[in-house]
Amino acid sequence: MSEMNTTTVARPVAKSGLLSSRRRATSLKLTVTYLALLIGGIFVCLPFVWMISTSLKDEGSVFIFPPNWIPNPILWSNYSQALTVLPFALFLRNTLITTLVPIIGVLISCSLTAYSFSRLRWPGRDICFVLVLATMMLPGQVTMIPKFILFRYLGWIDTFFPLIAPPWFAVGAFNVFLLRQFFLTVPLEMDDAAKLDGANYLDIYARLLLPLMKPALAAVAIFTFQFHWNDFLEPLIYLHSQSNFTLALGLRSFQGEYGTDWNLLMAASLAVMTPPLLLFFFAQRYFIQGVVFTGVKG
Repeated sequence: MSEMNTTTVARPVAKSGLLSSRRRATSLKLTVTYLALLIGGIFVCLPFVWMISTSLKDEGSVFIFPPNWIPNPILWSNYSQALTVLPFALFLRNTLITTLVPIIGVLISCSLTAYSFSRLRWPGRDICFVLVLATMMLPGQVTMIPKFILFRYLGWIDTFFPLIAPPWFAVGAFNVFLLRQFFLTVPLEMDDAAKLDGANYLDIYARLLLPLMKPALAAVAIFTFQFHWNDFLEPLIYLHSQSNFTLALGLRSFQGEYGTDWNLLMAASLAVMTPPLLLFFFAQRYFIQGVVFTGVKG
């Protein structure tokens, strides 16, 4: 009888010891993981911290060694000087035009194209969708010269049309794919029910599906905004007059032939990168939700 009691008491003690050892192992793993993430985050943030520090220094203190992370003195005037030495208000207007107009075009054209690929049945639909996806494997440098010849023939060089017209024709295969994946998560029975009520295909798209796809549209809008806001290559190719420069081209103006005003360049760069950061910070919930929804069904 005493042996049975001893065995009964020993089992809970062994189980509790095993649980405590597992908890210690889990706590150790979490500690190591968080420590590694913290160290990685510090290394990732170092360039950003150096940019802030450089933007507040005078020109002679930028490349001193060892580096002075805390500027002395702190020159807040670098920001006002960087944004007034060049017509940044004009550059901002041009950037808003070449960013907001393509966003509207992408949302309309890519959503309609994705609706056709996912909800409508027509001959060769799957083959055409594969061809659309195949364009993602084609480097942009391959089509650079043909596009330039085409736009020059149309007389669009040194205008905004090469930057704002193509997005209205669903040229972004990734956006089409992303929205198509979302459409596939909506049951087709909803379309059939809407047809019984007398709705046509455009009514189904506009009244039934668009209200449901706000997260996916938000994700596409954020992707498009960041791409066009930071785009440097295409404005460099098509825009030649300073009056048509975007913010990305305006930043290049700080790099002269004989030197670069690094403190002013960093101040202007921080000002330019602020809108995308704020957009992602306030819209990250819709962005993550849209990406998750579009990956539910293949």
